[in-house]
Amino acid sequence: MKRKIVVIPTYNERGNITAIVPQLLAADPEIEVLVVDDSSPDGTADAVTQMSRSMPRVHLLLRAVRQGIGPAYISGFRRALEMGADLVVQMDADFSHPIVALPDLFRATEDADVVLGSRYINGITVVNWPIERLLLSYFGNAYARRITKMPVRDITGGFKCWRRSALEMIDLDRVRSNGYAFQIEMSYRLWRKGGRIKELPIIFADRTVGESKMSKRISIEAFWIVWWLKMQDLRGKL
Repeated sequence: MKRKIVVIPTYNERGNITAIVPQLLAADPEIEVLVVDDSSPDGTADAVTQMSRSMPRVHLLLRAVRQGIGPAYISGFRRALEMGADLVVQMDADFSHPIVALPDLFRATEDADVVLGSRYINGITVVNWPIERLLLSYFGNAYARRITKMPVRDITGGFKCWRRSALEMIDLDRVRSNGYAFQIEMSYRLWRKGGRIKELPIIFADRTVGESKMSKRISIEAFWIVWWLKMQDLRGKL
């Protein structure tokens, strides 16, 4: 049996986390859930603590301050590796990443180091996004793909299943970006280390509870990070 840990970063996601955690546990008896909460004022951490009392496969990593999704994931990856994870899934709390796709992601790691749930491998499989956000994401992916040369359609996607060995290939201390840029940076670092990246199509649905953490700053960071990564690569500092 492989130890499978789903890492979910949260900030003000109480309404979503209390719904998604039981569904994840029911989907696979081997799944454990590690919620990484940045001290949400809405009591997300309290809700996770309450669930963990009756659900031993639920874990909480509470961080003192809000630093964004990138640092939260890095903290979660480190804790999952400390817990002995063989497979580490990163996914959002808001149900935009389909739980039903997890078995396919797990199976695909047999011949890949990271498996991405892709919104753009079979056309565009995004539901209920405003057109301006969809266009920003689609053309942002095309831009990042052109600059990095990565053979990945959904470079900014955040639904991934990592093999333990893949995370260990990346120097997590060197990862510096956040938001969409974090997704680009992690995949690029793995790819440049010779890691095998595989994409599987998913249906991505916009959240119905809570507010998106997307901002103009996150979008701008994603546009310049590809050049920074190229420069770091050329200098041998990846």
